Amino acid sequence: MSNVHNLLQHLDKVKRTGPCTWSARCPAHDDKGPSLVITEKDDGREIVLVHCFAGCDVNDVLGAVGLTFADLYPPRVVDHRVGPDRRTFPAADVLRAIAFEALVVSAAAVALLAGEPFSEIDRERLILAVSRIQAAMTAAGVTHHG
Repeated sequence: MSNVHNLLQHLDKVKRTGPCTWSARCPAHDDKGPSLVITEKDDGREIVLVHCFAGCDVNDVLGAVGLTFADLYPPRVVDHRVGPDRRTFPAADVLRAIAFEALVVSAAAVALLAGEPFSEIDRERLILAVSRIQAAMTAAGVTHHG
């Protein structure tokens, strides 16, 4: 079972809203309608994004169904015999990273435009998304002036 489906089986009123996107009731608060969005970005690393538009912390959402971040992400296997890879990043990988972080920025924009409360954790994640987009551009060799 994929990691996203491990989470989805613990949620109520799950509805597929796109190819790799679902909505559900948030288990961390008394959710009358689906305010939780779950997105799976399967690029070989199976990234799961969980966002509650009511402002619940992801740890609270996962804890309410008895899960942790470790349940969403498989353990990383590190081969210490292999040296660091010094190659530049393939353009497709950079674009995937930027697309994922753009999804985070988009979710934040939707919440702000809807007048939803924006928690400190949401702000920190938005700042991290912007930082990762800039890092991806740098990794791709794209110069950006601001």
